[in-house]
Amino acid sequence: MTLQALNQELLTCRRCLRLVEWRERTALEKRKAYRAEPYWGLPVPGFGDPQARVMAVGLAPGANGSNRTGRMFTGDASGDFLYPALYRAGFACQPDAREREDGLTLKNLYITAAARCAPPENKPSPQELRNCQPFLAAEISLLRPRVVVALGRIAFESLLRIFFDAKTLPAGLKFAHAAAYRLQIQKFGRLTLLCSYHPSRQNTQTGRLTPAMFDAIWQKATMLLENDDETNP
Repeated sequence: MTLQALNQELLTCRRCLRLVEWRERTALEKRKAYRAEPYWGLPVPGFGDPQARVMAVGLAPGANGSNRTGRMFTGDASGDFLYPALYRAGFACQPDAREREDGLTLKNLYITAAARCAPPENKPSPQELRNCQPFLAAEISLLRPRVVVALGRIAFESLLRIFFDAKTLPAGLKFAHAAAYRLQIQKFGRLTLLCSYHPSRQNTQTGRLTPAMFDAIWQKATMLLENDDETNP
């Protein structure tokens, strides 16, 4: 299995009937501001450097963001907050993300999500998250990242379900902004799980997540990689 083959399989997925109906209806009806634009209306693949040692995991595509553009965190308010931070940290070649063909590339970073289809009210059900879990697990297996950034509690909990079962889940793994957990996982090897509030409009406009707080997350991800290199030359 390669990332390309995995993404081709993802594009044909119709496991979640509610999400299939929602993503396709949204792509047909369209938001007024994007009425003249084509909508993706399919599951959204991961995006980034295939040699990345850092992986960022979000929640799900936005109905009129990634579900429209076909690329993670592209064309919506969350991406408007995320990509400038990635650019400042050296993970992105530019601070803007408007469409799939805008020239944006990522360095040492791969972006994906716990759910791949836009959910109503941005809330995938527990079963829908479980249905999507094999795609995220396969990406982690293929990329073998050393740092995984969970953007939000749902992404964090989805990752824990992939990493551990109920019998092997270590005590003390709690979601908190900037918390970092160094883990040794039999299936995926050694990695650090780093937590961040999701860059949603709700978090950024209320000040729960500020640019300085978010910059610190990506600086910490870089530091964790450097420390890993020193420990394992």
